[in-house]
Amino acid sequence: MQSDPLVPSPPHGVLTGVRIVSLALNLPGPAALMRLADMGATCVKVEPPSANGAPGDPMAAYAPTGYEAMHCRVTRDVLDLKSESGRATLYARLGTADVLVTSFRPSALQRLGVDRAELHRRFPALSIVTIVGEHGAEAEHPGHDLTYEAEAGLLPDLALPVVPFADMAGALLVVEAVLRVVLARQRDPGALLFEEVALGDAARFLALPRSWGLMQGTSPIGGAHAGYRLYACRDGRVAVAALEPRFARALCRATGLTEEQADRLQEPAAFAWLTDYFAGRSCREVAALAQQYDVPVAVMP
Repeated sequence: MQSDPLVPSPPHGVLTGVRIVSLALNLPGPAALMRLADMGATCVKVEPPSANGAPGDPMAAYAPTGYEAMHCRVTRDVLDLKSESGRATLYARLGTADVLVTSFRPSALQRLGVDRAELHRRFPALSIVTIVGEHGAEAEHPGHDLTYEAEAGLLPDLALPVVPFADMAGALLVVEAVLRVVLARQRDPGALLFEEVALGDAARFLALPRSWGLMQGTSPIGGAHAGYRLYACRDGRVAVAALEPRFARALCRATGLTEEQADRLQEPAAFAWLTDYFAGRSCREVAALAQQYDVPVAVMP
């Protein structure tokens, strides 16, 4: 039976046969490996031995649930790369691998004998994707998700981010880089392929809409449109995203405003009306109205 060409096919299997070895610890590398395994790649994660009771990957200690979720389809291998036997085992794995993912600083990779020049000499068919904080000399500077978000302007106050955005966006850039080198290798099997993913770039990419003014108070999605904002209700909050004209009209019908007022949702009276309207209703009532009138709303009890 022929499949429906209009039905999107799942991403699973597009990397079947591709073998990936990763030395990347913490969040960006393993998060990328999780998605690459979802696409069918055979993934091996190399971790250092435990030391002083702490696991080789710190995330196994401070976020064990996330650690297990990211590695459920990944083979884990504990190797001491400071030892000759550990490096020999890694080199054996790299001899049959297509892509290596790393997240150590360049100087650390050189000390371990897995810097780019050495790997290209030993394994000319191996593509390399390395995760750094910033490009160039700044790759040696210490940093973390929080510092990259701060430098990109993603932290407007003293509150911590709700998720590590730079790390997770960086993981997606790693997946993108792996897909690029795999495709390039198919086109030119003899090419020396190297991709460098900077978490600072990931944070700056996420910050682009803010630099364009999309989140300023005068922008519809920055707070200037009463149909696109958060409201308190009786037992929680609601996120209303009735920005397009048809959704704005539906919001007006649902909340007792006239459809003509859909063109005036940037006026103070509209904010006041909707604030009072949602304050008097429960999350369940708002969810039912949203479904009845086809309004994009998410309730947060």
